[in-house]
Order: sequence, then structure tokens, then C-alpha cells
Amino acid sequence: MERSQRTSPTVVVWDLGGVLAPSGRALAALAEALDVTESELADPYWSHRDAYDLGDSPDAYWQRIAEALGRPLDGGWIERLDRIETECWASLASDAAALLARLTERGTPLGILSNAPGSLARAVRRAPWSGPFETLVFSSDLGLMKPDPLVYRAADERLGRSPSEVVFFDDRPENVAAARAHGWRAHLWTGGEAAAAVLAQEGVLDD
Repeated sequence: MERSQRTSPTVVVWDLGGVLAPSGRALAALAEALDVTESELADPYWSHRDAYDLGDSPDAYWQRIAEALGRPLDGGWIERLDRIETECWASLASDAAALLARLTERGTPLGILSNAPGSLARAVRRAPWSGPFETLVFSSDLGLMKPDPLVYRAADERLGRSPSEVVFFDDRPENVAAARAHGWRAHLWTGGEAAAAVLAQEGVLDD
């Protein structure tokens, strides 16, 4: 559902993990909770991620990881791990928060396009910081993932914009390339300061 009426042709759309949310924090917190090293957790965590981001349940995802680690996880553990993960990935990085505050003050339309599971999508929608965002699009909503070209087409429909009216930040070059091929004004995220300079060049922020 749209959060507000359209106020400006250009919308700034953001990826979540590694852009709005700090990368690496979730894996570290989960490894600590499971009493394993990050390197032990990383392979099962990421190798089963696509199915989770496309709509698999937390139970299915974490049971696959439990099997890979050779340890059982009951429902209480799965709830705990899901809570740890969503709290990490739904928390803003400080540089992103500062930049979003500037854009919100200017009334700039904001959106999210992220590969993310349903539990994380719900956590972001509940988070107070997402209130000013007019459109939130997650892979688990669509059954599609970046960099599939159909993702950007579906996002256009939800954003109510043509591709040329979208400025986009993502930390993965392949997602940026796909967005540019679709017609979005897409940029690789390298931090808040660099993004502010890009937004000034795009005419969204003053220098």
C-alpha cells in the first residue's frame, strides 16, 4: 500500500542490506547466538538465502542452516534467530539515517527495493524510520529477486513512476547494472557522503 500521495516526479529508491542497514552485523550476531564462528555460519546462511528471500518461511530457512551446522533447532530457537536477524537488518546505518533525514525534510519521495524475506519485510514496515517511505517493495512480496529485469518493472508499477523518474542506490554492481538497463538512474552505494554528492548531481539535493 502506498504511504502518501505523490509529491514529486523523482523518487529515491534504496536497497536495504549494505545500504540502509549495516552489512555484516546480522551474521556476527547470529554466529554469536549459535556459538559458531562467522565463517562456519556464512556458507549455509548465504547458500540458502535466495529461497528465503523469495518467500520461504523462517522455519524452512533455519532448519536448512541447522542441518548444515549439524545441530537441531526447535521453534524457540528459530523465533530467537529470526528476531536477531530482523532487528539487525531493520536498523538504519548512521550515514544512511543522516541522509534520509535531509531528504525527508525536503519532502523527497522515498522507496525501498530489496531482496528480503517476509519477516524482514514486516519488520521494516513496522520500523518508525520507514514511515516517510511512500513505497516498500521486497522480493518476498513479488516472488522475484534483483537483478531479474521483471523486478524493476514491478517496482515501477508500485512506485507509480516511469523508469527515468527513479534514482536508485544498491551495493551490488549487478543490481545497479540491471537497474540502469531498465532505465533507472542507478548508482553503486559507497557511503552516505558519496551518495549525497550523487543526489546533488541528480538535482535531488543542494550541494
